[in-house]
Amino acid sequence: MARNWRCRDGELDVIARQGRSLVFCEVKTRTSTAFGVPAEAVNHQKRARIRRLAARWLAEWDGPRPREIRFDVAAVMGEQVELIEGAF
Repeated sequence: MARNWRCRDGELDVIARQGRSLVFCEVKTRTSTAFGVPAEAVNHQKRARIRRLAARWLAEWDGPRPREIRFDVAAVMGEQVELIEGAF
């Protein structure tokens, strides 16, 4: 539905629909594990910010209300992608 949606408060990487669910997906990429695996970068502060941005996106959206909202994380390390559904 949207990719790299921005407002003055931040950015949502991916907004997608899966059935009747709306999915907000944070994409984290790392080239090595020197600073941890990619999913570890989605800490409490980052999750709170994503939730606030999702609420703002929903407030601006004219479409039908989703039955379910889910927050996923796509952790990318080189060629490997791990999708964590319902990460938070």
